[in-house]
Amino acid sequence: MISVDLKGLIENLNEVCTSTLHGAAGLCVSRTHYEISLEHFILKILEELEADWFLILKHFSVDIERLRRLVEQSLENLKVGNTGKPVFSPILIELFADSWLISSIDLKDDQIRSASLLMALLKRPNFYLLEKYGELLKKINLQNLEENFWSILENSKENPVSKTEKGKIPSAQKGSFLDRFCIDFTQRAKEGKIDPVFGRDKEIRQIIDILGRRRKNNPICVGEPGVGKTAVVEGLALRIAQQDVPDFLTDVSLLGLDLGLLEAGAGMKGEFENRLKGVIDEVKASEKPIILFIDEAHTLVGAGGSAGGSDAANLLKPALARGELRTIAATTWSEYKKYFEKDPALARRFQLVKLDEPDVSTTKLILRGIKKNYEKSHKVVVRDDAIEASANLAHKYITGRFLPDKAIDLLDTSCARVRINLTSKPAEIEDKERQKQAIEREIEALDRDAQNNITIDKIHYKNLKNKIKTIEK
Repeated sequence: MISVDLKGLIENLNEVCTSTLHGAAGLCVSRTHYEISLEHFILKILEELEADWFLILKHFSVDIERLRRLVEQSLENLKVGNTGKPVFSPILIELFADSWLISSIDLKDDQIRSASLLMALLKRPNFYLLEKYGELLKKINLQNLEENFWSILENSKENPVSKTEKGKIPSAQKGSFLDRFCIDFTQRAKEGKIDPVFGRDKEIRQIIDILGRRRKNNPICVGEPGVGKTAVVEGLALRIAQQDVPDFLTDVSLLGLDLGLLEAGAGMKGEFENRLKGVIDEVKASEKPIILFIDEAHTLVGAGGSAGGSDAANLLKPALARGELRTIAATTWSEYKKYFEKDPALARRFQLVKLDEPDVSTTKLILRGIKKNYEKSHKVVVRDDAIEASANLAHKYITGRFLPDKAIDLLDTSCARVRINLTSKPAEIEDKERQKQAIEREIEALDRDAQNNITIDKIHYKNLKNKIKTIEK
């Protein structure tokens, strides 16, 4: 094989193939293999539903599960024990080169899509498809695939966006970054999956005011753990769902970015940044306005890379400053001082919304508002004096935590205990039964010793019998 520019080939992979290659590398590392092979890549591309491979295999009635098992068997034959960085298999590099020719010449595409990789395999089966799984892939009729290429892949998520629709990403596109890494708060609010929010009207109004700005329209909710930072955002989502917001927010989707999910599996350097950039691009290009909620926002600083690596916050800064990306962040005071105040460029892009701990009376208002949800969940009736007691006792006796979180937990625990007591034996009876069983086992052991002519303490034996009678009474 002639020398090829591997970096250039990888840069020409489309989004799906790039993501798959990262996943293949992670799979290779996790299994301590020495080379990132064709089998690693195939195993990961089979996970991409609605991509080219899935649609082609489905069209030609190839058993995907059997294909997956056969590829797994091939992987089991690879040498293991690598503790360093794996390298790309020469066969995989050659496949990328062949695929680039098919994409650029046959498909007139400026990126390599996964269908090009499959077609390259089928054009040289005696070189690429020597393993058992190759027999399954050979069932695909290459000529039929070439003649009906666009009809087979009409609904593929790898299809390029047309020039007239460039920059517009369908909100329901399957496999998109938003679908993979975000939670739709407004949709959850419409479906009744979010608890009502009380006592935070002032903070919600302040967030709406900031979101209405032309630039630097990014509120950051800062407060101690448990004061209800996420609840404030959920309250905004409820208002959007109920159309109880100014006109510029009526058609907005409030999406929560899961940074943990964004980092999970991002084994290769740059993969986390690619994912985050994909999320930002889709938010900016979406036809429907999107507001991004980032909980635990301090993890943005230094997230996704090792020392010297690209910083997630630096990817966000330009879009935040220009107002292209509306974001609501949330963090604690200690993390805000530790991370945001040390990065003035990042801090000035966010407008501070202080969330103080609510007082006892506000906590009671919150508890009265959410008690129906706990009554429904635990199938008990929550009396108003229980609300009063939860707020008062939590404030007085539970230290190191903050209202309303500790009062809600106290009410939740009390409801759970009442329900358990109503549907099971009281704890006192259960304890007595366990005590009786323990004594009976000891008596049984003493009886066995006596039968074997072993001397036992008769006074102790009699006391055990009396204890049984006392418990039974």
